[in-house]
Amino acid sequence: MTTSPTLVEAEEVGPAGLSGPSGAPPTSGRRILTAVTRDKGALACLVFLGIVVLMAIAAPLIVKLSGWGPYQFDSAAINSDLGGLPHGTLGGISGSHWFGVEPQNGRDLFARIVYGARVSITISLSATLLTGVLGVVLGMLAGFYRGWVDQVISRLMDFLMAFPALIFMIAILSSLPSGNRPVLLVVVISAFGWPYLARVIRGQTMTLANREFVEAARASGAKNGQVVFREILPNLRGSIVVMTTLAIPGYIGTEAGLSFLGVGVSPPTASWGQMIASSVSWYSVDPMFFAIPGLFLFLTVLSLTVLGDKIRTLIDQGEAA
Repeated sequence: MTTSPTLVEAEEVGPAGLSGPSGAPPTSGRRILTAVTRDKGALACLVFLGIVVLMAIAAPLIVKLSGWGPYQFDSAAINSDLGGLPHGTLGGISGSHWFGVEPQNGRDLFARIVYGARVSITISLSATLLTGVLGVVLGMLAGFYRGWVDQVISRLMDFLMAFPALIFMIAILSSLPSGNRPVLLVVVISAFGWPYLARVIRGQTMTLANREFVEAARASGAKNGQVVFREILPNLRGSIVVMTTLAIPGYIGTEAGLSFLGVGVSPPTASWGQMIASSVSWYSVDPMFFAIPGLFLFLTVLSLTVLGDKIRTLIDQGEAA
């Protein structure tokens, strides 16, 4: 649920993800895509993720086609005599409700899954972007300038990494107002996530700062900022791609876990973690209420992890140039 293990795994990438002195990119996006599409498992993961992303982007259109919005109640779909259980088998799955309905209120599960995908993808990608910017920039500055700059940034990283991230996320989010919860989630997740990325980037930047092409750039009169962002940053691209790819499933799991614990996305906004939390008291009589959002969360995290591993393998083996 926490973000640190996912990012720490990326340290295994090491110098293998770096390019030569010319500063050329270590991998080609086209060749990575070709290699992924030739792997049946990775291709299946890519197709599933494409469906989830399409659901997130086209959520309003999709729910119009299904006929039920995520906040609409269908009292006719539940049996009040049985405590609000859905009519029919498999949680009320029918032509009107493709994934069934929620017990007691009759909200359409398909619509809430679709809008839950939008929440999960938006928060995880935003947190990955913010974490990436902070981690890469601060890591490069610490590794390149060293001295007091490195001391300040490194001590800040040590300070944040010393906290048990999940506990402090729960404590911070519990004390904050409920307004604009997705933005708060992105900020809090990123605040505890960037040091792990920055530490890896710092170590690789220290190695690159002594390479010949950096010395040549300095000799040609390039300023420090130009050396950092024009010479060193392109050589970190492979490592950054791997680490951010592996970070996304961790952030999806973190958002779902925080929502499950009641400090994430606030009701009635749809969230997979929140749906799983609501289904706990119903799993024995309506297992589909638990199984459907749980399956989507599991498959999304699994697909992202498999693709991240595939990309890391391609970069490590030098199969993508």
